[in-house]
Amino acid sequence: MDINDLRTQINSIDEQIVELFNRRMEVSAGIADYKKANGKPIYDPAREREVLARVSDLAGSETETYARVLFSTLFDLSRSYQASRNVQKSELVDRIHQAMDSTSPVFPQRAVVACQGVEGAYSQIACDKLFSAPSIMYCKSFDGVFQAVQSGLCQFGILPIENSSYGSVGAVYDLMHGHQFHIVRSIRLHIDHCLMVKPGTKLSDVKEIFSHEQALGQCSKYLASLKDVKITTCANTAEAAKMLAESDRTDVASISSHNCASLYGLETVAEHIQNRENNYTRFICITKDLAIYPGANKMSLMFTLPHTPGSLYRMIAKFAAMGLNITKLESRPMPGRDFEFMFYLDVEASAWSDDVLNLISELTVGSEYFSFLGNYAEV
Repeated sequence: MDINDLRTQINSIDEQIVELFNRRMEVSAGIADYKKANGKPIYDPAREREVLARVSDLAGSETETYARVLFSTLFDLSRSYQASRNVQKSELVDRIHQAMDSTSPVFPQRAVVACQGVEGAYSQIACDKLFSAPSIMYCKSFDGVFQAVQSGLCQFGILPIENSSYGSVGAVYDLMHGHQFHIVRSIRLHIDHCLMVKPGTKLSDVKEIFSHEQALGQCSKYLASLKDVKITTCANTAEAAKMLAESDRTDVASISSHNCASLYGLETVAEHIQNRENNYTRFICITKDLAIYPGANKMSLMFTLPHTPGSLYRMIAKFAAMGLNITKLESRPMPGRDFEFMFYLDVEASAWSDDVLNLISELTVGSEYFSFLGNYAEV
């Protein structure tokens, strides 16, 4: 047979598979109705193991593994379909609807905004790009930003969440669980690091460099090329520049943003010292109350899962079954709980979709702890 004959056979088999798939989903719908009426959970691991064992025997040794993958996918789709028929509207979904109805159609341009660090910090630069006329309140720490927003001192706060070359800002993720906040915007900011000194200092004079640990990590290759230089971490790259300007020493330098040079009367002795030119940091804009502005297409969630095999897979499968793209999945250890983790998930999704809200309702039921961090646009 030539390939066209073989493809004709495939087409015929596919038609039969689709017909059988539809029949299987119809029966699955009946099972969903039965489970709902009798108060039974959708997920039945014993039944799924039984089916997989029978399928393995039917398939034979050559295709057994492929058959198990196929039927595992069918289970995912079946569970998702059953859940869609048994949607229980949650209090969270009601709050999301209220937020969509009450949020202003235009993102504000004037606001009091909390940023970590001092003037010249990258958080301040991100703030100026999100707001046209912000009144900035500087905080000493990331925790201070969360507290300023939660207490109502500021309407918004700006926090770095991840860097394209050095990964997540773990300190921010670790603080998320302990504060009430929601994400209303995010922005990707190009990060261009410079090595700065006091006027008259030469590169060969430098014996110590100040900067934030993220900046130091992003410039690790450049730092490795320097000899006998002490590295000192500080709270912020702009704070490093300020420390340098206020120091009496002439053998110190800072890694900071380019505009810190003019702000603090410093000279730049090396530019573009980050490991990669394509170096971006993602910042989130948070507020206390849930708000969903038009154009929101990214969703962030925080949750825990049962400490059992397959619990994370089953969670992710719900998004795959709906064709939703997960763009980030981060786990952080939970203080005081051995080998248990809090998960943070970003997904391309909109709360204006009923299917997405149904999924949110389902997730609130299936998770030990679940928090909707926000639905927002990234600029």
